[in-house]
Amino acid sequence: MKVLYCGDVVGRSGREVLKERLPTLIEETKPDWVLVNGENAAAGFGITKTICKDFFDLGVDAITTGNHAFDQRAILSYFSEQKKLIRPLNYPAGTPGSGLCVLEKPSYSGRLIVVQVMGRLYMDPLDDPFASLEKVLEQYSLKDPSINGIFVDIHAETTSEKMALAQAFDGRVSAVIGTHTHIPTADHQILRKGTAFQSDVGMCGDYDSVIGMEKEAPIERFTKKFSRQRLTPASGEATLCAIWIEIDKTTGHAVRIDPIRLGGCLSKAYPF
Repeated sequence: MKVLYCGDVVGRSGREVLKERLPTLIEETKPDWVLVNGENAAAGFGITKTICKDFFDLGVDAITTGNHAFDQRAILSYFSEQKKLIRPLNYPAGTPGSGLCVLEKPSYSGRLIVVQVMGRLYMDPLDDPFASLEKVLEQYSLKDPSINGIFVDIHAETTSEKMALAQAFDGRVSAVIGTHTHIPTADHQILRKGTAFQSDVGMCGDYDSVIGMEKEAPIERFTKKFSRQRLTPASGEATLCAIWIEIDKTTGHAVRIDPIRLGGCLSKAYPF
């Protein structure tokens, strides 16, 4: 099983690099499943129904989000309608949408379970992501022959929390990939028991910025503790940051993990 996961799409430049690069990337690599984090796709804050449909039209199979999942209020009802758009699993009971989706299609024999949890360090107070994922694994297991993989996005601020979750569930899920901080880390690896891990996949956005935002407002916030300007997505040439994971269909364990970086000002990484 081959999974391509693209990091947080930030604003118009992020959407444009995805539109420009993803079709060719899919054609060249032929992934079985394409996943995208879209929580910053709508002007840097949230996602819309139209953007979701654009992503699905590009060949995306499922969209994860994060702490900005509901910034665009019109998206609330769509979370309940569209099962392939997910928000963090450990949001309070009654929150619209779901924290997981089950991917299957006629052209592929087997299922991929996609789960998202959100960290708690320096983030909004939420239920325990470890306990929330444990409950999911009581229902879905790699020992089930109909499940070929379990992919986990941990949307969190700290590398320690992301690493701890990956180590805690090593061997029981196929991959634990971090999002939220927008900076691609160099620690991609397969853990001892077979789980692929990277602290943060990075973003699809303009890196001549402050984590995807125009520089002036963030700098003013750091130097003056306030800003007269709103945070707005940077509009220069974007880099598409993604991760490529290959999973053994029999065991559900990862056998390969490689970063992808295309376009923009970051150094290119393309393992094919």
